[in-house]
Amino acid sequence: MKKLQIGVMGSAADLNYKKKIEEAAEKVGELIAKSGNITVYGAEKDYDSLSTAAARGAKKAGGITVGVTYGKGNEIYDKENTDITIVTGLERGGGREFVLVNSCDAIIALSGGSGTLTELAIAYQLDIPMIVIRGSGGWSDKLSDSYFDERKRRKVIGVNTPEQAVEIAIINAKETLINKQNLAIERREVK
Repeated sequence: MKKLQIGVMGSAADLNYKKKIEEAAEKVGELIAKSGNITVYGAEKDYDSLSTAAARGAKKAGGITVGVTYGKGNEIYDKENTDITIVTGLERGGGREFVLVNSCDAIIALSGGSGTLTELAIAYQLDIPMIVIRGSGGWSDKLSDSYFDERKRRKVIGVNTPEQAVEIAIINAKETLINKQNLAIERREVK
């Protein structure tokens, strides 16, 4: 199976998250790298974030990182911890987030403001597994173990640790990929 592209979403520095939440984000990136998979994150141009912390953790563990940024140009806040920069040419607040989430096989969120909420909603619409770390604050706590709407397409899975988040993200991403492959095979056979 291909390397999984696991997105890490979370609060930007202007939401003043605690150091222990930043350390949890770094641990998530480290664990993704150690699992042999790729960390995908929202590369900010102007300040730090929990997503950027995950990229730092992944690079410290020798992993591959992909930063999806907004606007034009590939100058980002944390260039030294980003292997591949995807410049969307789109603005922050919807366009960039769609490209970011659509590039992931699963996403893990910590805390989170309106951008993280947008990313989780897009993941729900695209049927991408969503894992949130409980106790990290923001939308992660508000959405833990719930559905976005009454369709109940996919539950936001709440976990307590970075280790659980990465393990469950990998399991759910693999299951989803297998299900999508089987559906594609069935569709070909029907034709």
